[in-house]
Amino acid sequence: MEGPLSKWTNVMQGWQYRWFVLDGNIALLSYYTSKDKMKRGSRRGCVRLKGANLGIDDDEESTFTITTHDQKTFHFQARDGEERQKWMEALEESISRASQSESGSPREAPSFTEFDKKLAEADAYLQLLINQLKSLQAKIALCDDEQAVEKYNIIMVTTETLIESVKRTIVMMQRAKPSPHDFDEANGGDGIFNDVSRRPGRSSSLPTTAPIISQYVQHAPTSNLGHQFASGDAGSSLSVSVNGNDGDYEEGEKSVPIGSFSSSEEDDDFYDAFESSTHSSKANEESNATASGNAVDICSPPMIASPNDVYDELYDGADEDELESLDAHGSIVKHLISQVRIGMDLTKIVLPTFILERRSLLEMFADFFSHPDLFVRIGDYSTAEERMTEVVRWYMSAFHAGRKSSVAKKPYNPILGELFQCVWDIPGVDTTNLSMADDGPIQWCTKSHLCYIAEQVSHHPPISAFYAECQDKRISLDGYIWTKSKFLGLSIGVHMIGEAVISLLDHEEEYKITFPSGYGRSILTVPWIELGGKCNVTCEKTGYTASVEFLTKPFYGGKKHQVKGQILEPGNSKPTCTITGEWNGVMWAEYSSGRSEIFCDTKKTPIVKKRVLPIAEQDPFESRRLWKDVTYNLKRKDVEEATKYKRVLEQRQREEAQHRLETGAKIQHKHFQEVGEHWVYTDPLVQRLQKSKQNLEDEPSL
Repeated sequence: MEGPLSKWTNVMQGWQYRWFVLDGNIALLSYYTSKDKMKRGSRRGCVRLKGANLGIDDDEESTFTITTHDQKTFHFQARDGEERQKWMEALEESISRASQSESGSPREAPSFTEFDKKLAEADAYLQLLINQLKSLQAKIALCDDEQAVEKYNIIMVTTETLIESVKRTIVMMQRAKPSPHDFDEANGGDGIFNDVSRRPGRSSSLPTTAPIISQYVQHAPTSNLGHQFASGDAGSSLSVSVNGNDGDYEEGEKSVPIGSFSSSEEDDDFYDAFESSTHSSKANEESNATASGNAVDICSPPMIASPNDVYDELYDGADEDELESLDAHGSIVKHLISQVRIGMDLTKIVLPTFILERRSLLEMFADFFSHPDLFVRIGDYSTAEERMTEVVRWYMSAFHAGRKSSVAKKPYNPILGELFQCVWDIPGVDTTNLSMADDGPIQWCTKSHLCYIAEQVSHHPPISAFYAECQDKRISLDGYIWTKSKFLGLSIGVHMIGEAVISLLDHEEEYKITFPSGYGRSILTVPWIELGGKCNVTCEKTGYTASVEFLTKPFYGGKKHQVKGQILEPGNSKPTCTITGEWNGVMWAEYSSGRSEIFCDTKKTPIVKKRVLPIAEQDPFESRRLWKDVTYNLKRKDVEEATKYKRVLEQRQREEAQHRLETGAKIQHKHFQEVGEHWVYTDPLVQRLQKSKQNLEDEPSL
C-alpha cells in the first residue's frame, strides 16, 4: 500500500506532506518527500513495524500514531477518517504478520566478544591504510617527475576511495552494536542481534576502539560520506548520526534498516517522533528561524550595474536551480564514468546537458575583469614594486566572480568561431559626453570603458583567445587558454594551459601571468569546484616576480579554497610581500617592513556588472545569441529540449569541419592570429597608438 500522509515534525512544529510506502513483507513503513523521490529510491525515513503498537485520537478522526518497539512515537494525519481506517487495517495486518514470522526459533548470532574483536581489527587495518596514504603523499611532494606524480595520484585516489569505504563499514558496525547495558537487559544471552533496541543517530560507546577512531574522524572529510562523523576529546566515544539529506546514503528498497529513523538537516540527534528527551533551546531557536524564513544568509559581494545596462532574465535572474545532487541522473553519470578511465582526456567526451551552466566558457573568462577598477588603476602607481603589487592584487581577486555557485557546473564548450564581447563602466569615472572608441575592439563603447572580446580559435584542442583594453588608462591584456580536462576517478581536473600579457603603455612594461587548474570534486554526489596549482607573474623590464599558489584541500583536515603568494624584488630571495587567505574570501598581506593589511576582501569588494548588447542586436556567432535556445530551456528546466538544441549546434560544427576537410578550406579567424605557440589580438592598443603616432609624424608641417 502507498499514498500521501502528513507527518508531524518537531523541527517545523507542524505537519509535513510525505509519500508513504508500506511493505507488509518486511514490516516496514517508508516515507519520501515526494512520489518522484520514491521512484528514485531516495528514502527520507522509515518506521519498523515489528513489535509496534497503533493508536488513534477520538477527538481527531484523521490522525493516528505508531509507537515502535524502542518506544518512539510517530504521529500521522490522513485526509479523512475513511483513509485513516484503510491505513490502520493495512498496518495492523503487517504488524501481525511480523509477529507471527518471529515466533519461530531464534537465529544464531555472533557473540558480543566476537563482534568487538572484528571491529577492532577493522580499525587496525584502517590505521594502516591511513599511514600508507600519508607516506604516499610525502613521496609525491618530493617527486619531480611529472609522469610519476600522475601515477602516484591515481594510486592515491584509489586509496582514498578504499579508506572511505572502510570508514563507512566501521560506522555501520558501530550502529549495529548495542551498548553493554542494552545487551544485558534486552538480550540475556550471548547473541547481540536478538531483539534489542537500536536507534540510528544515537551515540554508541566503544571503549575498545574509540581512541583509534577518534584519531581519523577529526580529520575525515564529510562531503562524500553518507554519514557525518563527530568526536569529542581524544579517547572519547564516537558519535554517529544518519544524515538524511536527499542524495546521501540510502538503504535499498528491500533492505530492513536496523531501527526506525527520520532524517533532519537541523539536528543530528533529532527524531520526528515524540520522545522523553527534549532538544536544546538553541536547536529550537535555529529551527524556528529557519521556519520563519530568517535563515542566516551567506554573505555575497555587492553588485554595481551601469545605468545603461539591459536586463536579461536568462543571465541576470537569480539562479535558483542549482545542481543539488546527481542522484536523479545517477544512471547517466554511471554510464558516462564507465566509458572513461583514470587519466583519460575528456576533450572529446560529450557531457550530459543537465550539468551545464547557462553561459559559454568565453563569457566565464570575462569574469576575470569583474573588478575593472582594480585592473585599470595598475598603471597609476609610480614605483615598479607598487605596480607589481597591484597586478597581483587584481590577479588574486579575479577568480571568485567566475563561480556563481558553490556547486560545480560546466559552461558551454564554445563553438569554433564563437565570439563574446562586453564592456564595464569604471566606478568613479563619468561616462557622459565621452568620445567613442571607434578604432577599438568594440564600436559601441567609449574610451573610458574597459572592453573585452573573446573568440574560440580552435576546437581540437579547445583554445579560447581573449583581449581587454581601456584606452584612457592605456592598459591592455592579451591572452589565451587551452583547457585540457582529465578524469581523475572521483573528480575531474581541468588544466588551463596558456598565458596572458598585461601591457602598461605609459611605463612600457609587460607582465606575463599563468593560470591555475580547476577541479570538480565529488562528481557522484554534489560536485564542488576548487582551484589548484602554482602560477607566476613576471615583469622582464623591472625584474619583479611573483608566485601565487592555489592550494587544494588536503585529504586530512585543512580548509578549502586556500591561496598563498609572494612578491620578490630583483636580486632578493626574501619576499617584499607575503599574501595568505582564501581566493574567494579574505586575503591578508604582510610586508617586509612589518606592515600588514587586508590585501583583498572578495566578500565586500563590489562586482561591476558587465554590459552586453541585447541578443537581438548581437552577431549571429556571439555566445548568448548562439546558445539562446539551450539557455532558455535550461532556465525552464527542460533538459530534453536543451539537449536537442545543443546537438543542433554540435552537429553543425561537425558538418563545417567535414566541409573544410573535403575542400581544403582554412579557418578564417576574425580577431586573433597565431604567432608561434601563442594567440594574440590582431590590432592591440599598442599597435594602434604607434600607427597614430607615425601618421602624425608623417603629416607635412604647415
